Amino acid sequence: MSATAAPTVDDGPPAPSSNRRERTGWYFYDWANSAFQTTVITVFLGPFLTTVAEQAAGCELGADSCLGYVYPLGIKVAAGSYYPYLISLSVLLTVFVLPVVGAIADRTRHKKRLLAGAAYVGAGATVAMAFVTGERYLLGGALFLVANIAFGSAIVVYNSFLPQLGGPDDRDGISSRGWALGYLGGGLLLALNLAVVTAFSEEGNPQRTLDLARWSIVSAGVWWAVFTLVPLRWLREHPTAAALTSGGNVLTDGFRQLGRTVRQLRAYPLTLFFLLAFLVYNDGIATVITLSSQYGTEELRLTQSTLIVTILLVQFLAFGGALLLGALARRIGAWKTVLLSLLLWIGVVIGAFRLPAEAPLPFMALGAAIGLVLGGSQALSRSLFSQLIPAGKEGEYYGFYEISDRGTSWLGPLAFGLVFQLTNSYRVGLVSLLIFFVVGFVLLLAVPMRRAIVAAGNTPPRVL
Repeated sequence: MSATAAPTVDDGPPAPSSNRRERTGWYFYDWANSAFQTTVITVFLGPFLTTVAEQAAGCELGADSCLGYVYPLGIKVAAGSYYPYLISLSVLLTVFVLPVVGAIADRTRHKKRLLAGAAYVGAGATVAMAFVTGERYLLGGALFLVANIAFGSAIVVYNSFLPQLGGPDDRDGISSRGWALGYLGGGLLLALNLAVVTAFSEEGNPQRTLDLARWSIVSAGVWWAVFTLVPLRWLREHPTAAALTSGGNVLTDGFRQLGRTVRQLRAYPLTLFFLLAFLVYNDGIATVITLSSQYGTEELRLTQSTLIVTILLVQFLAFGGALLLGALARRIGAWKTVLLSLLLWIGVVIGAFRLPAEAPLPFMALGAAIGLVLGGSQALSRSLFSQLIPAGKEGEYYGFYEISDRGTSWLGPLAFGLVFQLTNSYRVGLVSLLIFFVVGFVLLLAVPMRRAIVAAGNTPPRVL
């Protein structure tokens, strides 16, 4: 599919600093990288790496259950906990990487080059999953770490363009359209993978299913690489004042600037408070997204085709859901809309806990509910945070923000993995996620948004 195949979305009132072509280019990076989020993180990689780890633990391929262990770096790990632990490790690493990437993005005049470097490292590591065969769970884990860290780094740079694409009243709509097209793009690739898996899988041949999963993962890397060309062509550079006056080494200047920003964060306590609320509730959202396919296969004993159809349903409903919640935000404000979405997420987790095993229709119905709330809650959180960032520090602040965005949660998968290792129950692990939504809701409710925006030196939108 070519880049021109995406539907045209009304851009609303133009921002003084950008035009329709540039904003469309920005939307297309969501279209490009969502293939990694959807095909890799949400659907295939969890079951794929879990199966590879189980093979390395001596389990028979296709066995209903396995309590074997693997020993990465000599550490005893239950095969079923290997993937959640990898997610947590990748986030611990991004804690150090992403803020630095953001600081460099604010100091460079060539932000698009930084976006390209991160995106193509991630896409390359994803394509290299073609070599994860047999019992090579360590290679698969290493490639995932590289791909996920590069994915987060590219998102930091990408998000830092948002404040330069529209004014305070336009950003909710711009962010929502980006998320919506991202879900549509990710859904289209997933539909192609669904067709391939359905056409070529064989009953009683788990090796064929594993091979199809691996090549589906590779296809996401190719999609990511190809469609990243669109934003690299259509986006314009918007160097900050610091970038225009910087005459030293961008990397060392970035580290020094990051140190200054960390020391100055205390001057924006309300921004930090919002960030804390986001880190908590989005950790829950990202964990549900990341581990849903593993929960479906291991606990609910659903087929791979059922999972793909459900995630596909989520993707296409999330396209409409993001636009719907964006429209609701224009009426009642983004802050109230996100709070409402968190109440719906609490209902989703409770519903997932009560799902019966081997029952695809209730699982699909829950997926439909997730789709309606998923895109909007994340898109509006992104645009809300853009209002709280001091001018010229977009990359750095989005570096901290991205630590818990789009599948880079760590407390949720860590809690999920620990509870599974202690109880051997995915359902009990799921219950632990409720606290993230409840605490996140309370923290966000306590943020005085208008005062926080003014304190950051910005102009509040008309409706919050």
